Amino acid sequence: MHESWKPFLNSEFAKPYFKELSDFLHHAYQTATIFPPKNQVFRAFTTDLNKVTVVILGQDPYHTPGAAHGLAFSVPDSQPIPPSLINIYKEIDADCGSHHNQTGNLSSWQDQGVLLLNNVLTVEAHRAGSHRGKGWEIFTEATIKYLNETRPHLVFILWGRDARSKAPLIDESKHLILESPHPSPLSAHAGFFGNHHFSQANEFLRSFNLPEINW
Repeated sequence: MHESWKPFLNSEFAKPYFKELSDFLHHAYQTATIFPPKNQVFRAFTTDLNKVTVVILGQDPYHTPGAAHGLAFSVPDSQPIPPSLINIYKEIDADCGSHHNQTGNLSSWQDQGVLLLNNVLTVEAHRAGSHRGKGWEIFTEATIKYLNETRPHLVFILWGRDARSKAPLIDESKHLILESPHPSPLSAHAGFFGNHHFSQANEFLRSFNLPEINW
């Protein structure tokens, strides 16, 4: 984790809810197959807080072997590009002309200041949503509140019901909130395609003389 997050993370880690979550995870990793690997659960927080300009909030990690590596929507270079990310790339192509990444690894976005955060940071193999209601949602809400209060001029990109539920935590007078259905094949045609979130994000960043994201 990047040291810029330490004051926030140390505060959250000391709270009763997180101690309960830690106990649950300790048992879960011992008794089941959990993704991502332990050393990648907090990979989103290796992003320098002081460089964050865009926050993309996902749901929970991919639950198939080898796919989850701690960044929302992202997979390692060796993995096939997941259907949701294929749809994200399609929207970038339609919105901005082309997408930058050749694989499903979104580390290049992270390097540019995009925080790729899931609503729930762990999942049991082949059981989507299995770690919901264990405390991660409290942690994610605290993260959004902290970003809202401490960082100026952020773009919050909220796709799907879980992510969009966080919108009331964000001060629209300071930040840009972009909402749409999730890019999953089940919902992408219900309003994700054509949302123009990538060009809108860059337009907002440009208006504050902040670096645009090379999507």
